[in-house]
Amino acid sequence: MAAYAKIKIFYISIGFWLILGVESYSGGSNHTLTIYPGGSVTIPCHYDKKYTQQKKSWFSEIDQTSTYTNTTEQNLSVIDHPDQSLFTVTMRNLQNKHTGLYYCVVETGEQPPIKTIYEPYLKIQTAPDVSVVNSSVSGHEGGNISVQCLYSSGYQNKTKQWCRYKDQSCYTVGRTVTSQNSSVQIRDDDGRRSFTVLMTGLRRTDSGWYFCSVGDALNPVHITVTEAEPGKAKDTSESGHQENNNNTTEVTDKLQKENKLLTVWLPVSAALLLLLILISVFIWRWRRRPKQDEQQIRGRNGSRNNDAIYSKPEDPVIYSTINDENPNDAHKDTTTYSTIDNIPGSEAKPPAGGTVYSSVAPHQQQQ
Repeated sequence: MAAYAKIKIFYISIGFWLILGVESYSGGSNHTLTIYPGGSVTIPCHYDKKYTQQKKSWFSEIDQTSTYTNTTEQNLSVIDHPDQSLFTVTMRNLQNKHTGLYYCVVETGEQPPIKTIYEPYLKIQTAPDVSVVNSSVSGHEGGNISVQCLYSSGYQNKTKQWCRYKDQSCYTVGRTVTSQNSSVQIRDDDGRRSFTVLMTGLRRTDSGWYFCSVGDALNPVHITVTEAEPGKAKDTSESGHQENNNNTTEVTDKLQKENKLLTVWLPVSAALLLLLILISVFIWRWRRRPKQDEQQIRGRNGSRNNDAIYSKPEDPVIYSTINDENPNDAHKDTTTYSTIDNIPGSEAKPPAGGTVYSSVAPHQQQQ
C-alpha cells in the first residue's frame, strides 16, 4: 500500500455517521472560504493533543473521498504538525468544480470513533467575497505587523473581525484589545472596501493561524513571530511574503538617493550658473569699453574747436584764433597759452627781432 490512502469511505457520510455516533464540529456555523479561480488555500485543522497519534484525514463531500495526513499530490497536500496539534490542508489550482463542503476528521479510537473538528465550505469566485493581500506574514518579537483584508461591496455592512483559529477568539472593527504586552487594532475603510489589522508588541505565542472574517465569509492568514535579533532594534513590521514591503523599501532607497543627488548638485549647479553670469557680464563690459572710449574721445574733441591757421605762404604774419571750451567758467584758468612758430615751407620770414606777437582773447559766440 502506498504512503497514503485515498479511498472512498461511505461510512463517513452523514447517514452512517449518525448510525455510528459521530461527534460533530462544535465550532459554530460553517465557515465559507472564498477563493479566486486558479488560486490556492491552506486550511488549518486543530485537534486535541490526545489525538496526536490518531489518524486524521481530509474528507470531500463532493466526491465522497478521504485523504489522510502526510499525503502530497499535485494539487493537494495534507500534512500533520503534531508539535502544534494541527494538520494543514493545501489545495492548489482551485476551480468551480471544487466548490462544496469539506471536513477535517480525526479517528479517535474511542466512542464516538469519528470526530469532525472543522467543516469549511469552499466557494470559488471570480471576485471573492473576502480575500487577503498576503496569506503569510511574519515579524520579530516586540515588533508590529499589519494584515490587509478585502471584501466585496455586498459585505460592507457586515461585521468585520480578526479571529484566531485555535481558540476562535475574535477582535472586531473599531475596538482595540490589549493582552499583556501585545494589542490588536482594526480599522475599516469603506471607500476601499478593506480593513487593516495592526498587531503591536508581538510575542512568540502570537504565532499561529488567524482569519479575516466578514459576515460568514473568511480567508486564513498565518502569522509567524521570530525571536528578536540581539543588538538590533525590533522591527515595526516585517513580512516574509509581503511584496508591498519590498516595493516600499525600494522606493524609499530610491528617494534617498535622489535626495542625496539633489543635495550635492543643486549647490554646484547654482555656483556654476553664477560663475557663467559673471563671465558673461565681464565679456559684455569688455566689448563695450572700446566703443565708450571712442565716443568719449569724440565728445571731447567735438567740444574743443581747433581753428585752422589762416595764412598764405607770402604773408609775413601768421594769424591764429583760439577758442576756449567754456570761457565763462569761473573755476577754470583763464590764461590761454599759444605757441606760434614758422610753418615749414612758408615764404614768410619772422621779424628781425625774432619776436612774434599773439593776441589771445575769449571768443564770444554769437547767439
